[in-house]
Amino acid sequence: MNDRYDAGAADHGADQYEIVGYDEYGRPVYRQVRPQQTQQQTYDPYAQQTQQYQQGYGYDPYAQQGGQPPPAYDYGAYDPYATDSHHGGPAQGAPHDPYGQAGAADATGRQPRAAEQTARQTAHIPQQAGPVHDRETPAAPQRDYHTEQFAFVEEPDANSEDVIDWLKFTENRTERREEARRRARSRIVALTVVLALVAAGGVGWLWYAGKLPGLSSDGSATGTATAAGAQKRDVIVVHLHDIKGDGTATALLVDNTTTERGTTVLLPNSLALTSDDGTTTTLAKSVEDDGSDGTRDALDTVLGTDIEGTWRLDTPYLQNLVDLVGNIDVDTDTDVPDPTAEKKGAAPLVNKGRDQTLSGKMAVAYATYRAPGEAQNAQLERFGQVLQSVLRKLSSDPQAATTTIQTLQQILDPSLTDKDLGTFLAGLSDLAKGGDYKTDLLPVQSDGTLSARTGAGIVRNVLGGTAKSPDKDAAVSVSVQNATGVKDNTEKARVVLLNGGFTFLEGGTGTARATSEVVYADAADKANAAEVAKTLGLPAGSVAKGKISSSADVSVVLGQDYKPSSD
Repeated sequence: MNDRYDAGAADHGADQYEIVGYDEYGRPVYRQVRPQQTQQQTYDPYAQQTQQYQQGYGYDPYAQQGGQPPPAYDYGAYDPYATDSHHGGPAQGAPHDPYGQAGAADATGRQPRAAEQTARQTAHIPQQAGPVHDRETPAAPQRDYHTEQFAFVEEPDANSEDVIDWLKFTENRTERREEARRRARSRIVALTVVLALVAAGGVGWLWYAGKLPGLSSDGSATGTATAAGAQKRDVIVVHLHDIKGDGTATALLVDNTTTERGTTVLLPNSLALTSDDGTTTTLAKSVEDDGSDGTRDALDTVLGTDIEGTWRLDTPYLQNLVDLVGNIDVDTDTDVPDPTAEKKGAAPLVNKGRDQTLSGKMAVAYATYRAPGEAQNAQLERFGQVLQSVLRKLSSDPQAATTTIQTLQQILDPSLTDKDLGTFLAGLSDLAKGGDYKTDLLPVQSDGTLSARTGAGIVRNVLGGTAKSPDKDAAVSVSVQNATGVKDNTEKARVVLLNGGFTFLEGGTGTARATSEVVYADAADKANAAEVAKTLGLPAGSVAKGKISSSADVSVVLGQDYKPSSD
């Protein structure tokens, strides 16, 4: 409840008060006015203050009264505190307004409590509470106040706001950096896990496929050997027959359908095999004497493989095959002379170099070439290059590859039909074009047997077999080289040695010489060498200790002094 000025003070002669201004909060400031001065005063304090209030606060409390100031009230009508020194007696002619109703008749009804308090501080204003029964009088109607009547002014410190903004920016930037670091660490951890899983999967696949480096040797793990043996392979044997040079070259074509890799395994002619009669012989001799079936069975026994068929490829068919696929590209390792050249020093038929394009004739000349003094393995490796180059040019379509084979019009082994061979070569062609093909030479010891390292390497991992060379104690192996100048003497010596319980090894044909020679390398074989000379009808003086280049126990060079017993 607002305090009201006591209008009854006028009855006791109290002085009147007038508004002289407003403080900084909009509250009125009063001063005392003598009664006689009130009648003579012509000064309108509200005119100026109203204008200032309207300009400062945008609100005119007297707008509804036409801009006129409130009437001057006579506070001398009733003054219960008449003891004040300024109250000489009751004011004459003042209306009785004990509760200040005249002041409440302000058009706007606005009488701030703060203004009244300021007035009390500025001047002494008699006041009193209304009667008890008046307190129960219904309150005056609620006045409608609007927000535009008030003005709230805030003057924040600009520097404080800048500091707060900077702290917020710094905090946000730090949080963003920390979040970026957390995300980066999460990505690195996730990437590391993915790479570890991929590496583990790759190593596992290589382990299963038997392709881990270092596991293709003697140190291969048992698990790798088991996995290699469980893989599925298709294998055929190819015999290249040189119809002019009277020589052969043998290779195995392997299609590993499990690992999807292809391999050509080159087999040296000196590889020791067991013939049909149980005697030890060489691969070259087996191809010549036992034919395709006998040689295939002997290879299965030695290598532990399961060869599905034999492809006899005579040099004329190889020439036609290269021409049908449209020539081949080979990295040649030597110059090959033209065998049809009439003059010496003529330009070579095949030049040494990379990516040499070879026609059918050139491919045959390169595949069968063996320089003077070269080992047979050098010629065998050239044959392997030609085979792989042919596979790269052959069609990968089984039907097209079969048509190419049929066009050769060659008579195949009954174990291998045109369709089977065409389909098999088409699969190898696809691997060769994709880079999943290689050529390996089967290493053979000087006696023609396979070492443990060889068995753990190519035989086990590539062929999926187990090496099992012929028993060396079964019979004494004898290598025979014919230097008599008579071709049939080789066969006659073979028959005599086999009948005598020896194993015959083909030593080829050498330059004619007058005397024969029987050589042994190990002192334990001296008696065996003497027995061989006696069996062949050679003099005891022909036996000598020396170096043997072949894989046999005893090496024999038949000279012109050799006289076959059949003559």
